[in-house]
Amino acid sequence: MSKGRDILFEARTPLGFTVRVSRDYWTIITTIKHPIMAGCEAVVQAVLESPEEIRRSKRDANVYLFYRSRRNRRSVCAVSKQEGRLGFLITAYVTDAIKEGEKIWPK
Repeated sequence: MSKGRDILFEARTPLGFTVRVSRDYWTIITTIKHPIMAGCEAVVQAVLESPEEIRRSKRDANVYLFYRSRRNRRSVCAVSKQEGRLGFLITAYVTDAIKEGEKIWPK
């Protein structure tokens, strides 16, 4: 399988880096980590491209948490790690609380 075909989607973030999500890793997220996210590829891509808020992880300065509100006072959080101009999705989940950490966008 070619590398290009393995990419499920790419999202250009407001921070200037692109997050790539492979089909195989998305399957891990939706079957093991957070099954509720199955079928939400477009939602996660939208969160990465047009978040309402971005926070930097308290544990790793290259990890960012992208948030966008949904219904019922819940938000989708997409967690990604930046490595230069590229990044990768660590996980994505629905939450009712925004994590602590430095708010970096919007300023």
